[in-house]
Amino acid sequence: MSEYRAPIRDMQFVMKELAGLDQVAQLPGCEEASEDLVDAILEEAGKFASGVLSPLNRVGDKEGAKWNDGEVTTAPGWKEAYTQFAESGWTSLACDPDYGGQGLPKIINVAVMEMWKSANMAFSLCPMLTTGAIEALMLRGTDEQKATYLTKMVSGEWTGTMNLTEPAAGSDLAAVRTKAEPQGDGSYKIFGQKIFITYGEHDMTDNIVHLVLARLPDAPEGVKGISLFVVPKFMVKDDGSLGERNDVKCVSIEHKLGIHASPTCVLAFGDNGGAVGYLVGEANRGLEYMFIMMNEARFAVGMEGVALSERAYQQAVWYAKDRVQGTEAGVRGGPKVPIIRHADVRRLLMSMRSQTEAMRAVAYVVAAATDVAHCHPDEGERQRAQAFVDLMIPVVKGWSTENSVDIASMGVQVHGGMGFIEETGAAQHLRDARITPIYEGTTAIQANDLIGRKIAREKGVTIKAVIEDMRGTVQALGGQDAPAFAAMATSLTEGINALEAAVEYILATYADDIKAASVGSVPMLKLLGIVAGGWQMARAALASQKQIDGGSSDAFYANKIVTARFFADHVLSQAAGLSYTILNGAEGALALEDDAF
Repeated sequence: MSEYRAPIRDMQFVMKELAGLDQVAQLPGCEEASEDLVDAILEEAGKFASGVLSPLNRVGDKEGAKWNDGEVTTAPGWKEAYTQFAESGWTSLACDPDYGGQGLPKIINVAVMEMWKSANMAFSLCPMLTTGAIEALMLRGTDEQKATYLTKMVSGEWTGTMNLTEPAAGSDLAAVRTKAEPQGDGSYKIFGQKIFITYGEHDMTDNIVHLVLARLPDAPEGVKGISLFVVPKFMVKDDGSLGERNDVKCVSIEHKLGIHASPTCVLAFGDNGGAVGYLVGEANRGLEYMFIMMNEARFAVGMEGVALSERAYQQAVWYAKDRVQGTEAGVRGGPKVPIIRHADVRRLLMSMRSQTEAMRAVAYVVAAATDVAHCHPDEGERQRAQAFVDLMIPVVKGWSTENSVDIASMGVQVHGGMGFIEETGAAQHLRDARITPIYEGTTAIQANDLIGRKIAREKGVTIKAVIEDMRGTVQALGGQDAPAFAAMATSLTEGINALEAAVEYILATYADDIKAASVGSVPMLKLLGIVAGGWQMARAALASQKQIDGGSSDAFYANKIVTARFFADHVLSQAAGLSYTILNGAEGALALEDDAF
């Protein structure tokens, strides 16, 4: 089994050449994001990921988290690693300096986040949820709530959770029944049960700050009647020290296919008189506030797709170079060779590699756009960047995670029979990846959001602007002489045309026949992901050729062009088929009566 090594060179390339790190560093509040600082952060994060977190990945998978009478013990080494993680400042990278954060741009934090998730996905889930809770409190918490919780959460001394799901309320949050009863002193008593709460209980920190959706007694039915409450595991005294234990208890943890070391908890609130909570923001606007956390978490889960794909690829390459089996095709009587010399193994590896690089490029470009949306001095630029981010977050989440399952499965295939054996490690990546298209909103939920809110409601304004940008890249490809660029131009043009036809279908169909449009929602999400990936890979090839034309003999750039060509030939070429399905697939999907299934 190989240990993870951060792909720092590719991360640097994408950040600088595609995501526009130089432009981000010119934004107000982002001036410290120099190339030297970024390179130093990536180098140190890579060391921590490979030296501390990666060796614990297998330990966590085998040992898992343990529950006993309401207490959860994390896997061996977890608590020590988390303490080192927090003390090293990794929890505060992108947080507000007013509360002890380092205030660095999202584009930097995303690259570091990828490292944690590749090295040890189960570990990374704890700081991921804390980041979302911090963001919600930053934007909607009272001054008192910020003063009470944020400094400790930013420093990593305390962690945070998001509590949405209930036994009878999965994706349908209108069914939330957890109650919040006002106490007359500004506090509330919370009663109810929440399930699937990541790191809802653990032994790594002294306190856990739960953000909980619940209903007030006079709340209207449906999602408009949900409020958000902050409910600490331990009450916090006026001097910041911890007081008595709150009435929230972990009654069990789930036994899961993957991410064994991440405790997925069932939390009971109020079994002994009521858990004390405090309203965040205004009453009955809780779902709106929780979406602050969910958007942060959805992007982060998309990064899990990128990260697990990278880890599976590295594992497969290591095995393919080490495993000797058979002779090379076309070489009669030749020696036994490593399986990386076999054509289909190379196809599998290139498929894993090219898709991972495409997903990374798309995600980092969206992260940089988030920085523009938050920090650019011009309101129009902020709005345009935010519209692009809103369009692409479902794609980063849905496309990247669906791909990660396929890519991890390819990794098992490269290993052959040994991939089915747990000791090689390939199977863990597949098991860990399988949750990513499900939690924080399934792929279908992301796809419905894409076609409904992000395309139909906006009448396609943002996606049409993106398509025009894509066509500009096609023109740039046409200015190159090499056959690889001509092939990329042809494939990208066909992909853009397929995407444009699908967009027009959604715009023409959604209002009058939402079921027909919805049948094609997931294919639409995948289509946009593939074409956006092809767009970014083409941009990467152009940037690489520019370096070569400038005299660089670094093989990295030539390899980038080869990888982009492979993506165009093997992945982007699927666009036409997806578009056909979107335009023509509704009738076959909707024709059968329910009892015919």
